[in-house]
Amino acid sequence: MAEYVCETCGMGVTGMQCAKCGKELVHDHISKEDGTKVAIAKCPDGHGKIKSPMCCGNDMSCSL
Repeated sequence: MAEYVCETCGMGVTGMQCAKCGKELVHDHISKEDGTKVAIAKCPDGHGKIKSPMCCGNDMSCSL
């Protein structure tokens, strides 16, 4: 299970699920055209992906 944690305040998020199939979202990255990587959470069955959660104005990190 992916766990996202704010490096500023320590708040964490777990248990994100796909609304279509109910499966737990998995942590991954996508590469932008400029070569930078963006953290995402995606459905393992390919139903879609979202940008990783934010807290305190920054992307939350994932230990996976």
